[in-house]
Amino acid sequence: MTSSATLSVPANQIKASTAPITLALVGAPNCGKTATFNVLTGSKAKVANYSGVTVDKRSASLLGHSNVNILDLPGTYSLKTASLDEEVTRKVLFGQMPGESVPDGIIFVADATNLRMSLRMLLELKNLGLPIIVALNLSDVAQSRGLVVDESILANELGVPFVQTVAIKRKGCAKLLTLADELIDYIGYSEQPIHFFETDTDTHTMYQQADDILSRAVTAAQRLPRWHERLDQLTLHPVIGVVILLMILFVIFQAVYAWATPLMDSIEWLVGSVGTLLSQWLPDGILQSLIVDGIVAGVGSVVVFVPQIALLFLFLLILEDSGYLPRAAFLLDNLLAKIGLSGRSFIPLLSGFACAVPAVMSTRTIPSHTERLVAIAVLPMLTCSARLPIYALIIAAVIPNHAVLGIFNLQGITLFVLYVAGTFSAALISWLFKHFHNTKSESSAFPLLMELPTYRMPNVRHIAGELWDKVSAFLMKAGTVIFTLSVVLWVLVTFPEAPTGTAGPAIDYSFSGMLGHLIEPIFAPIGFTWQMCISLIPGLAAREVVVAALGTVYAVGSVGDEAINQTLIPIIHAQWGLATAFSFLAFYVYAPMCLATLTVIRRETKSLKQTLAITGYLFVLAYVMAWVVYRITGQIFGF
Repeated sequence: MTSSATLSVPANQIKASTAPITLALVGAPNCGKTATFNVLTGSKAKVANYSGVTVDKRSASLLGHSNVNILDLPGTYSLKTASLDEEVTRKVLFGQMPGESVPDGIIFVADATNLRMSLRMLLELKNLGLPIIVALNLSDVAQSRGLVVDESILANELGVPFVQTVAIKRKGCAKLLTLADELIDYIGYSEQPIHFFETDTDTHTMYQQADDILSRAVTAAQRLPRWHERLDQLTLHPVIGVVILLMILFVIFQAVYAWATPLMDSIEWLVGSVGTLLSQWLPDGILQSLIVDGIVAGVGSVVVFVPQIALLFLFLLILEDSGYLPRAAFLLDNLLAKIGLSGRSFIPLLSGFACAVPAVMSTRTIPSHTERLVAIAVLPMLTCSARLPIYALIIAAVIPNHAVLGIFNLQGITLFVLYVAGTFSAALISWLFKHFHNTKSESSAFPLLMELPTYRMPNVRHIAGELWDKVSAFLMKAGTVIFTLSVVLWVLVTFPEAPTGTAGPAIDYSFSGMLGHLIEPIFAPIGFTWQMCISLIPGLAAREVVVAALGTVYAVGSVGDEAINQTLIPIIHAQWGLATAFSFLAFYVYAPMCLATLTVIRRETKSLKQTLAITGYLFVLAYVMAWVVYRITGQIFGF
């Protein structure tokens, strides 16, 4: 063992036990707790270098021990909790979570670069009376900063074993796995009942105890490199920092278009070739129409946007892993306070650009109930990845692919404007909530206290794994939800068949045509055609299905084999018009979210009334803004 305090028991007294054992993984945000969980269990849990990643407990079996369950609990700085995610940790440790018993032991992950905060938390955990082992994570970063820690002194002072770890490296937790085996043996041998109690020790007193221990355990002072300090002076500057953030976001949106185009063209060619090949192989009839016009046209029209979605996720993962995102949250705290939010809302809001479902769940890190509700209400205005295919399709159809100033792309600028429009609208709605519901007073009761992690090079292996998880999840969705809805939509646009001798398109006589014509008068004032109305319906299940719906509707509704082989972009370019296209884009900036997000909002708010209110105001706002854009664009460019 590396430390003198151990949990070892005599070998002749160790009992072979197959009884289930539960070990709680506990630590502060940004300490590498979830990365440690991945190493201990082989799982691929979400890992990121910012607070609030884990918003619920997750579990998996310890490697080599099918009867040992590891619980990855939300990060917390104290058992005196302030937010919903921290409350999960407290309830689990105290056996207050329904259906959960008190854990048999604790694996505490301490940040080796910030031991003062970690040791104060460890002093709290010791009062629970549970066996504990401690992983000094980020030990490589601490050493590079000149921080030398004597594990033996820490172990003697606190009475628990310590071991250094580097969770992001493949073999960085080898000693921890050995120590975990000792903890399991100790739990299996010990038959003493656990008596835990809450401590009334003052936080200030605990910090004094931690400082006293550190004065003997730490033999060298931590120092940050000059480039680290200079970079913080720029990224945290109230003016320069905001400019840097906007420049980063602008570059991301430009790259999403410029870099993804060759890959998108290749996928589009592949999808078209598959459709043509199947058309030649399959005999004319219902089966050919189902496979080519329904499945291939529907799923293929969404899969083609995978390169853009992958690039967006890649940039976000790099920003997460480098340590920049917490600084952006700290930087924007004062700015967000002016609209009734705080820096705690930044991570959920930024997550909303990827997917609203985890973004809504991550609002649990916000201690203020009112601020949390406001954040949930404005999250749908931020452009999630599911809306990116819609934006990309319409922009490609109506915006020329021209260079601006020689380095920028007009289509990329348009996409940036859509993102800015959603973000600005979310800020405006939040500001209105603040003034009508006085959210400032409640938010001020929870000032933002956040540790800023050290800058570090993003871990390529971690980013590659996370990127694959996200892209494969999207493809899985395309292969299940979108596939199913494409088939359902094909049935709606195919049956019943048109009467013999009719001159109009066959789709006019189908179920979808009837429904589209039925609701068309409602959306006619904002320029929507009945085909567009049809696409709104499956779009309630998943927004990216809108593109598949349009592809299916226009493919089936066209006349002749040559027209069926046309791509969707030329059809929209020829039939919609600029005012209609802009109106459609504006509608989806504000349109109510997918059913999955609505379900999560209902679960998180525990209020059907609030869920319906959020859905209703978003639909009204989407309709009004689409009407305004349609009228203004029509006046400028002509209908």
